[in-house]
Amino acid sequence: MRIGEAAAESGCPIETIRYYERVGLLHPPLRTDGNYRVYAASEVERLRFITRGRELGFSLEQIRSLLGLAEDTTLPCAEVDQLAREHLADVKARMRELGQIKRELQRTIDECAQGQRGECRILHSLSRGRRKLRS
Repeated sequence: MRIGEAAAESGCPIETIRYYERVGLLHPPLRTDGNYRVYAASEVERLRFITRGRELGFSLEQIRSLLGLAEDTTLPCAEVDQLAREHLADVKARMRELGQIKRELQRTIDECAQGQRGECRILHSLSRGRRKLRS
């Protein structure tokens, strides 16, 4: 199938498919006499794998590792499990950080008196530079 069909089947945009080819996540596709890319069903399945991995927040390097680990189906999945657990720990840490950011933004907004811009607590808070966020 051509790239547009592969994009539709996998849910991955055409430009992203081309990018994945350039960075080596996808094998170079076969080409027709007219130089159109032709994708096998296995490459579309690989695209689905990559797309789902990205939806779960895995980095491209983590996905590259997962693809490599998926190639040998006879090995135990301990490495896959470890990679997923490390990623989950990173997600939880980011969630804590986002919670801190949310609280700080809410506090700043709550302090806003809706006065003149020269007295704006939000702008003043931003101009003070980096502060340690409250938990």
